[in-house]
Amino acid sequence: MIAEEKGLDLVEIAATATPPVCRIMNSGKFFYQQAKRDSESRKHQRHIQVKEVKFRPKIDEHDFQFKARNVERFLLDGNKVKSTVIFRGREMAHNEIGRRILNRLASELVEVALIEVSPRQEGMTMVQILAPKKEAAPKPAKAKKAATPKAAVAVVGADNTESGE
Repeated sequence: MIAEEKGLDLVEIAATATPPVCRIMNSGKFFYQQAKRDSESRKHQRHIQVKEVKFRPKIDEHDFQFKARNVERFLLDGNKVKSTVIFRGREMAHNEIGRRILNRLASELVEVALIEVSPRQEGMTMVQILAPKKEAAPKPAKAKKAATPKAAVAVVGADNTESGE
């Protein structure tokens, strides 16, 4: 009744509170501002991807190092890594080899990774998930190169004016 007299709406703000909280306001403006706040907060969120690196039990040393470097790069970019060892046929009889590979990977990357899921057997594969450490936060964005030339142009321009006088 009071809201109708003022040409406003009665809006329920917190329905779960006891008693429920309501305000007399312009509902269109309120919901528009709330949508803007929500979209602004989503803009600053970072979507974490799960990258996958696959190993085999008979992996060579160089191949292991190459894949370990890729895992480290993914972790430094702020992504999680699912490292998988794939077994075929009789290789399943020696799943300790796969566990050894995954444990070695985790121990080599201990300064940049946390073991989120320790190695576990899932059928013909053994899976481990590594997450980036908080200290090893994503790399800062590259500095804009446009700022340096502008400063250089300003200095050159200042030199020209002094020499011209």
